[in-house]
Amino acid sequence: MPDPKIDGMGEGHELGRRGEAFAADMLRRRGWRILSRNYRLGHKEIDLVIRKGAVVAFVEVKTRAGYGFGDPLEAITRAKRSEIEKVARAWISSHGRPGDRYRFDAVAVIWAPGGRPEVRHVEDAWRL
Repeated sequence: MPDPKIDGMGEGHELGRRGEAFAADMLRRRGWRILSRNYRLGHKEIDLVIRKGAVVAFVEVKTRAGYGFGDPLEAITRAKRSEIEKVARAWISSHGRPGDRYRFDAVAVIWAPGGRPEVRHVEDAWRL
């Protein structure tokens, strides 16, 4: 049976939202400006769209309650990357500016019970 802390249902949905908020705060403290949260194209979405100078990053955040099911970033499959890329193209079409550079980042958040989350930001995690 799937663990609700990992599969995005129930408590897992709330854990994911907390992870996204924590990641957004961490990126903001590192000088990134949050342009959009949960940018949607139909049923597909990008968790965060961020900017620093001319760099715009489309960020997928994966949050877990521990390492029991492996590294959270392993959940960013080829199919998930393809969905994110499609939504990113729509965002660029609507909001892109000449001179902008685009990339795909990933953030892993491990939220151990009772502890402060461990966060790992992988810049340029994949390319088109």
